[in-house]
Amino acid sequence: MTSGARTYSNIEYQLLAKKYMDSIIEFSQCIPLVCPTAYGTEDLDQYLDMADGLYVSGASTNIDPSLYGQAWLTPDLPQDKGRDIADFYLIQRALERGIPVLGVCRGFQEINIVLGGDLHQAVHEVPGKLDHREKYTEGDDTSPDILYGPAHPVQLAQDGLLGQLLGKPEITVNSLHGQALNRLGEGVKPVGVSPDGVVEAFVCERYPQFTLAVQWHPEWKTAQNPDSIRIFQAFGEACRQYADGATTQAGA
Repeated sequence: MTSGARTYSNIEYQLLAKKYMDSIIEFSQCIPLVCPTAYGTEDLDQYLDMADGLYVSGASTNIDPSLYGQAWLTPDLPQDKGRDIADFYLIQRALERGIPVLGVCRGFQEINIVLGGDLHQAVHEVPGKLDHREKYTEGDDTSPDILYGPAHPVQLAQDGLLGQLLGKPEITVNSLHGQALNRLGEGVKPVGVSPDGVVEAFVCERYPQFTLAVQWHPEWKTAQNPDSIRIFQAFGEACRQYADGATTQAGA
């Protein structure tokens, strides 16, 4: 897991929302290892040496569009290029090393870009697409239960990992993203699509290990959502299988 840059009272911080760690601990039954993203990529392989899985979480920042060949069309929204660079490196190396990967929201988008895809920077401005951004009430005190509330259905491919994992053709998800996948990366196979055709979940066919990325936030109140529980359980199972394989190989 990686942290992101924040500045408060002119002091720089590296932060990660606790909700991302909660689901990994409780439902994946893994120990989170948090990697800072403010120091480049030189030492990042040392984190992967200690890891049995890579969880690329969401964040309140957007990805620098220059990294996928576009001009910056949403200058009013925050970015964190240090996190972009670190996450891109970790994703690429984890995929190459056979390490299981789970991506959520920003992480979902990052994986697609690493594989050669790009994004709609404002999907709500694309003709025929829904407004996938979080819903606010009047004022500045919108409850998280509203922001993370059920937003729209996602149709699951029944021959895909997520459909097989959850055993149903459709689920309802929250929606808190202004950006969305445009061009799909090499080997990206959609396994979940929203009613307007936006890809909401995919796997990476180029790599044999567990890879799953979702645009929504299964870490929000995971305990109250059996579908979210199953996603994190499956990631934890894949991490333990990788650990067992790595241990066997090391001891051979």
